[in-house]
Amino acid sequence: MDIEFNKNEDALKQLVFQLKNRLSKVHLGGGEKRIQKEHAKGKMTARERVDYLLDEGSEFLEIGAFAGEGMYQEVGGCPSGGVVTGIGYIKGRQCVVVANDATVKAGAWFPITAKKNLRAQEVSIENKLPIVYLVDSAGVFLPMQNEIFPDKEHFGRMFRNNAVMSSMGIVQIAAIMGSCVAGGAYLPIMSDEALIVEGTGSVFLAGSYLVKSAIGETIDNETLGGATTHSEISGVTDYKCKDDKEALDHIRNIFDKMGDFDKAGFNRVEPAAPELDEKEIYGILPADRVKPYDMMDIIKRLVDNSEFEPYKELYGQTLICGLARIDGWAVGIVANQRKIMKSKKGEMQMGGVIYSDSADKAARFIMNCNQKKIPLVFLQDVSGFMVGSKSEHGGIIKDGAKMVSAMSNSVVPKFTILIGNSYGAGNYAMCGKAYDPRLIYSWPTAQLAVMSGAAAAKTLLQIQVSSLKAKGEEITPEAEQELLERITDKYNEELSPYYAAARLWVDGIIDPLETRKVISMGIEAANHAPIEKPYNVGVIQT
Repeated sequence: MDIEFNKNEDALKQLVFQLKNRLSKVHLGGGEKRIQKEHAKGKMTARERVDYLLDEGSEFLEIGAFAGEGMYQEVGGCPSGGVVTGIGYIKGRQCVVVANDATVKAGAWFPITAKKNLRAQEVSIENKLPIVYLVDSAGVFLPMQNEIFPDKEHFGRMFRNNAVMSSMGIVQIAAIMGSCVAGGAYLPIMSDEALIVEGTGSVFLAGSYLVKSAIGETIDNETLGGATTHSEISGVTDYKCKDDKEALDHIRNIFDKMGDFDKAGFNRVEPAAPELDEKEIYGILPADRVKPYDMMDIIKRLVDNSEFEPYKELYGQTLICGLARIDGWAVGIVANQRKIMKSKKGEMQMGGVIYSDSADKAARFIMNCNQKKIPLVFLQDVSGFMVGSKSEHGGIIKDGAKMVSAMSNSVVPKFTILIGNSYGAGNYAMCGKAYDPRLIYSWPTAQLAVMSGAAAAKTLLQIQVSSLKAKGEEITPEAEQELLERITDKYNEELSPYYAAARLWVDGIIDPLETRKVISMGIEAANHAPIEKPYNVGVIQT
């Protein structure tokens, strides 16, 4: 191995080490003291409940681990959005799990909590996966009620989804394992079946204090809406359980009796590991993001047997398109080539930039994958589309639109991995979050923004300096440099994959070695949802 490889390897391994450290802190939720308080009540924590519910030794693909990261600091923060969500296995059957974390503000709902819950439901709906809600929440975080209560993508949307999911035949099971108050009471009761834990679970539209102030009735919460009340008197809940473990065991028993599901029929053979060492990815990906590299070196360390069937290999070379297998699943891969390429006309093309011929090739390849019912995988390291008079005269907008249209209308599931740059319209064309990938994950090396930090900072600096001069103010070179550094620092913070993950622009940040797991579990989930409409791209200018 050369020195450059070793430098790259050290840099990426350090980023992965930092990722794992940050995840370990996130997993503590509200902290050790809060965890001890839950245990003192005889309750398991959200993550302990999820671990116990899922099959021992099985994979769990967490979604939104970094949701809320660095947000709401004025009220103490909201680690992981106050809820644990992801895809796992119960009795060998894949499902979505949503578990309120009562160690974070008693499981109260922040704006990001609602967004994360809705994302979990979206995964369930798109893939027709059963969903389990482990409910333990104090309801809306009242100081921020105006940001969570009335709008379309707020709290109430979750109950609307409960009704729609039920009509679609998606199994929903809820366990009331703590507080379940006000509007939040509808979630478990709009599920197909509801369990409640004796002594700790309660569900009511208004708690005892509000009942007293509203109608003057004096009553305790257990009598008002505890397990005995709802299992023996009101009939609101279906099963009464003595503790958390009994409730979770009961959910497992229900899953054990569920019938099989219809399948989309995506092609899968016996999985095989890449022939080339996956760990070499650490040394291949440059620590300096402006340096070129061959994306094929990455692809061959992600796909089974390191085998890849290229499509139009010598045409539109700044986008790699081709067929491969990942963990046995057939996939169509669209990836940004980061090498400096020579076009068919002998012109040099910048790596990571989408040119007209590349966009044209990708559009055709995407259509072919839809025709053959092959899931699509997008590997992003893109600076954007080529600009300038030559590109504009050559119809770059038309060819880019063709690619975006073909991708947007895909009926096969799409999966996106952000490896490096994810800038501007390149993010869109390569199936960014706005284009409904079934899952979208980032490596710790990714950056997500309209443009690179350096380009954006210089542009913003020019705007601010011009504005000052228009007001008759002079700016010294020293002040201009200080302003540039301030703008750069702010923009670089917003480029971070952690900034994106906090806002659920991506489903999570992963070690590159987890990429195969994400894609494989994603396609397995998508295989639960047969394709119900034909592929149609509408009007495309040619």
